[in-house]
Amino acid sequence: SLRQRRLWERAIEAFIALNGILAIVILMAIFALLVKEGVAAFSYTSPWDFLLGRRWYPVSDPPTFGILGFFVATLLVTLVSAVIAVPIGLGCAAYLSEVAPSRVREIVKPLIELLAGVPSVVMGFIGLIVVAPLIRDMFHLNTGLCGLSAAIMLAFMKVPVIVSISEDSLRAVPQHYREASYALGATKWQTIIHVCFPGAISGITAAVMLGLALAIGETMAVLMVAGGATGVPSSPVDPMRPMTATIAAEINNAVQGGLQYRALFAIGLLLFVMTFLINVVADWVMERQKRKFLT
Repeated sequence: SLRQRRLWERAIEAFIALNGILAIVILMAIFALLVKEGVAAFSYTSPWDFLLGRRWYPVSDPPTFGILGFFVATLLVTLVSAVIAVPIGLGCAAYLSEVAPSRVREIVKPLIELLAGVPSVVMGFIGLIVVAPLIRDMFHLNTGLCGLSAAIMLAFMKVPVIVSISEDSLRAVPQHYREASYALGATKWQTIIHVCFPGAISGITAAVMLGLALAIGETMAVLMVAGGATGVPSSPVDPMRPMTATIAAEINNAVQGGLQYRALFAIGLLLFVMTFLINVVADWVMERQKRKFLT
């Protein structure tokens, strides 16, 4: 009956609202825990020295906590992986959405999405066995365990996400946009660049930013392939240790409640803030591009 249908709809709405509230509560709880455990590290080391310090000696007497090397390593690995993954991902998405026959799309897209399910530790093994030796021989290095190797593995892990979301966004662009472009004499390439990409800019931006967030937060592959050096890297081919790898490598040896423990939580807090800022920038870009496209 109509009454039962309305009750069922209200129950579904309440369930959805409850899930949304629960997600917010969990997020705020994680942030509160990071603040509680991490901010205490700044009572020993000032935030300025913590962020810009070049030395990380957690077990020396007295201990020194400077994460500039880890921060620079995180930025280098993330940016290099984005330079590799974004063009490949967007090109593949444009091909699947606008060029490939439906039969090819039905086969290729599930295979690409299947790559997203490969465990990061397996990607790390592939990096150790295949990518690192190639980088070592190509650049004549002492070791192929460096930031570039880690960035390549992160790019492989990001491509499926970028391809999947971007392809769905491109296919959601109304067909009459393309027909109007063709009617004005545009080629297929011009239509893809000037009509399809702007029309799908929200989804594409979300895909790229999600890929960046995943790269910043990835741990195992980076820990295995990046080299583990604690100094400040000057080049992508230098061995390095991003922030996530530092937490994974040292958290088991840190005394709970000790200075090293607090400093690792402070690194986690910084990672949380970086991810939050990426999401804020993504929202701003999407809103700006939507207004520009609609006007």
